[in-house]
Amino acid sequence: MSVQVENMEKNLAKLTIQVSAEELEKAIQQAFLKNRNRFNVPGFRKGKIPRAMIEKMYGKGVFYEEAVNSVLPGAYSEASKESGLKIVSRPEIEVKEVEAGKGVTFTATVAVKPEITLGQYKGVAVKKADTEPTEEEVMARIKEEQEKNATTVTVEDRPSALGDTVTIDYEGFVDGKAFAGGKGEDHDLVLGSHSFIDTFEDQLVGKNIGDEVEVHVTFPANYHAKELENKPALFQVKVKAIHAKELPEIDDEFAGDVSEFDTLEAYKASIKEELTKKKTDAAKARKEDEALAKIIEDSQMDIPDLMVETQAENMYDEQAQRMQYQGMSMDMYMQYTGMTQQMLLDQLKPQALSRIQARLVLEAVVKAENIEVGEEEMEKELASMAENYKMEVDKLKEIMGESSLEQMKSDLAVQKAADLIVEQSVETEEAEEAEKTEA
Repeated sequence: MSVQVENMEKNLAKLTIQVSAEELEKAIQQAFLKNRNRFNVPGFRKGKIPRAMIEKMYGKGVFYEEAVNSVLPGAYSEASKESGLKIVSRPEIEVKEVEAGKGVTFTATVAVKPEITLGQYKGVAVKKADTEPTEEEVMARIKEEQEKNATTVTVEDRPSALGDTVTIDYEGFVDGKAFAGGKGEDHDLVLGSHSFIDTFEDQLVGKNIGDEVEVHVTFPANYHAKELENKPALFQVKVKAIHAKELPEIDDEFAGDVSEFDTLEAYKASIKEELTKKKTDAAKARKEDEALAKIIEDSQMDIPDLMVETQAENMYDEQAQRMQYQGMSMDMYMQYTGMTQQMLLDQLKPQALSRIQARLVLEAVVKAENIEVGEEEMEKELASMAENYKMEVDKLKEIMGESSLEQMKSDLAVQKAADLIVEQSVETEEAEEAEKTEA
């Protein structure tokens, strides 16, 4: 096998790869042995037909396609290594010549990792973030827990109110006639939930158990039953029961019931600490995104389209895998959304470009700062992964292999670069004011 490299514009390269006649002959013979039972030639038993006879009857190139498909992947893999290029895309293959006795000539057009002129990455101005939770945020979190621990009680000494659950029998009429689907018994309806149409629920507020109520509504224009769209309706409703949600008092006893803490103050302090961490993590992620966007804008790089297309395809595959875990295939998703694979890929391209730009910038920072990842850091990360996967570190290393371990090392270095640009970014009051104005 031989390979020639032609550098092209926009960080593209074309590899011209020659597979020897001997390698092609071997692949043709394998294709013949695999497929000879498919052919019928008078005077020969099936599977006993000489290759020369099949080629005479069906054409000299009858086995070329399968032979070429078998040799191309290995030839490309070997050629890509021999070329010394940093290839960052799937290849675009074009077969130029196939002939027994001469071999196979094909080209592979690929994207090559772009060089980058790194812009200013230290002291990047970012919007100041407030990571201190407010009392309202702490109480909102506590009230969520209060709602989870609410109990339902039967109400008999007062009329219904918003927030109550009423048990009703109902039957609906349009133009004086009952309609399909308009009748129900012992239905529980939360007043104020807007689960019934128009002002239905409002007209049941202030009613007592045993009341029989005429509820007047108008079906909406986009109602799922076309025959009822825009139609006025009368519902005969009987209130059979009223239930109210009873919330526990927010006090020390409540704190002890819903947490490991004995007092409300200690419980509030733990929630404040939790919210502070969340807001701090969110602020760090936002600052990283903002700083990276400015560094990308200040840097120079020429991203080839093939690189973006490959990244979008990888993201598509990631999305398909996530959906598979959720029990949905991409075919089902596309039928549901009305989108095609190409539409989804086109939709992913802007995000794919951003990912590529961010990675190139961070890798450039790694190089500029001579950032390294030591063995201790690697072992710590591997120990954490092994614990998550419930396996021994040595077994994990064996499964990952050298290439995956090197990729992990590179990823850790890139994360250190991201941490560096955040640590060295500058929060400005002016940016904070601009953020408030935008809000």
